[in-house]
Amino acid sequence: MGPEKKWIFTLFSGAFITFLIFLSFISGFSSSNYSAFPPHKPAVHHGPGHPPAFAYYISGGRGDVERLFRLLLAVYHPRNRYLLHITAEGSDEERLRLGALVKSMPAVRAFGNVDVIGKPDPNTYMGSTNIAAILRAAAVLLKVDGGWDWFITLSALDYPLITQDDLSHVFSSISRDLNFIDHTSDLGWKEGQRIQPIVVDPGIYLARRTQIFHATEKRQMPDAFTVFTGSPWVVLSRSFLEFCIFGWDNLPRTLLMYSTNVALPQEVYFHSVICNSPEFKNTTVNADLRYFVWDDPPKMEPHILRESDYEDMVNSGSAFARQFEKEGSVLDMIDKRVLLRGRNRATPGAWCKGRRSWLMDPCSLWGDVNVVKAGPQAKKFGGSIDKILDDRNSQPNTCM
Repeated sequence: MGPEKKWIFTLFSGAFITFLIFLSFISGFSSSNYSAFPPHKPAVHHGPGHPPAFAYYISGGRGDVERLFRLLLAVYHPRNRYLLHITAEGSDEERLRLGALVKSMPAVRAFGNVDVIGKPDPNTYMGSTNIAAILRAAAVLLKVDGGWDWFITLSALDYPLITQDDLSHVFSSISRDLNFIDHTSDLGWKEGQRIQPIVVDPGIYLARRTQIFHATEKRQMPDAFTVFTGSPWVVLSRSFLEFCIFGWDNLPRTLLMYSTNVALPQEVYFHSVICNSPEFKNTTVNADLRYFVWDDPPKMEPHILRESDYEDMVNSGSAFARQFEKEGSVLDMIDKRVLLRGRNRATPGAWCKGRRSWLMDPCSLWGDVNVVKAGPQAKKFGGSIDKILDDRNSQPNTCM
């Protein structure tokens, strides 16, 4: 090789190596590892004088890995605790993939506040395995974290309409004993079609059947307690969940046994426990903080939300909405306009200190996680909460 060719080769090699270094530099900022910034964990403070924290139970089934991870990113905050569950219909490979995605988040590795259930629970449509899974999740979250204030249930079909800073900011001004649970004792058609029929969930017995069994006879309505029903989507206080799980009163166990043979017990159990408990019946707020669009008369599930629903949805003052398509474009609108969240990145909050750019995730660096900053949606959500609480305070009895 002549001197001229050697010089050209050296120049080309140097340029190529420089290009590789540049690519490595970019990937170091844009990937989920951010190895240039080793994660550290600042102190997380809970209790009076600090913003409230939330325990999320997020569930899904087969094929929901990406949806669950996207939902986690949308509601993530280092102060909260998260439990993800792919039910028994999903595969172990899906759980491993979800776990790998969770571990790819630098904040999760630093704060250790997200867990994935390894041994899944069955999920029979309309069966009692659903309420069993929720109670198991609540028990796990009570055991692993002593700091959260409210328990929130979400599914892969849900999505937030506010940031976690907005949620924490608004909830900072209300009593941490309140329970947001849509409920009524006016059972209507549900009495004859849901409450009185005796059903058996085959998932309890590990049977292959995926639908509930119906007995030929119906049972009378109970005299020992009043049955309440309502939305299955709840925001429950820690103190009430401890009452349900630890059960120093026998009421939670009695109603759990009764609800085992009720269709859709997740629409009955918590509602009946709280409204039959002298200690907690006056802590209810008759709202689930969700946005739905129903048929008239309503069907089993609400409408799929699309771009045409966006304005009504974000102006509703709700914290969450359901249900969405797997890759619905309206989710991208919420990410871009409300959550200000980039693709495969957590929703930014006051805790995120990285520079916002297409090269860098602002939540790859963090500062004081005990500070929250309200955004534009907080005003709408706060106004909705104020109205709900004003309606509640005008009623002498919150369980009716």
